[in-house]
Amino acid sequence: MSMSSSPLLDRPISQQAPEVRSRFMTRVYIQLMVGIAGFIALSYALFETGLAYDIAAFVLDTSWLIILGGFMIVSWMANSWGYRAETPGAQYGAYALLVVANVLLFATPLVMAEFYDAQNTPAGTTSTISIAAQISLFAFAALSFIAIKTGKDFSFLRGILMWGGILALVAIVASVIFGTGLGTWFSVAMIGFAGAAILYDTQKIYTSYPPNREVAAAMSLFASLALLFWYVLRFMTRR
Repeated sequence: MSMSSSPLLDRPISQQAPEVRSRFMTRVYIQLMVGIAGFIALSYALFETGLAYDIAAFVLDTSWLIILGGFMIVSWMANSWGYRAETPGAQYGAYALLVVANVLLFATPLVMAEFYDAQNTPAGTTSTISIAAQISLFAFAALSFIAIKTGKDFSFLRGILMWGGILALVAIVASVIFGTGLGTWFSVAMIGFAGAAILYDTQKIYTSYPPNREVAAAMSLFASLALLFWYVLRFMTRR
């Protein structure tokens, strides 16, 4: 059944009644938790079946530009599809596509983190993956609280994120072509970039998204959280 469109539903959540805003944001974060749970479950399944190691071997023997380009295309398609979809089934289909794409992309760094722990982390201590996940979730929660509760305008971050994203992509492409490493400071910069994206995306959801787009909103936050986790994990495995 298609979602009916009305002037009220087309208005952004910031212009809705307080109970509508509260219900919408609650649903957004519930949907986000569903995506995270799906990511964890599928990643666990890949490791349990050994497919994660096969994927990592394939990725490490393939041009990273091809992998990155394919992931960017799939992510763009999923987010665009999720926002424009008019039925719950289509929205969840787009969300599932985004989660699966991230599961496949993260297989390689998770395998590398596992090997890193085997060589550098004493037995019985918390794994690097767990620490990186905890740091990412704590930072995400803190930044989300700031974006929602302070009422500050983070729209200025749009230009910074746009140009920062272009520069980061150029740096990644150059590092692949010329075989140079990006170094620890690049990870630090990208952690800051991901934090800014969380602030901007959270406020954009609140000021721009209508109340029937909670799945698309969750997808936007999922992508920003995944970016943060990626570079926190990268930073920790390059200590």
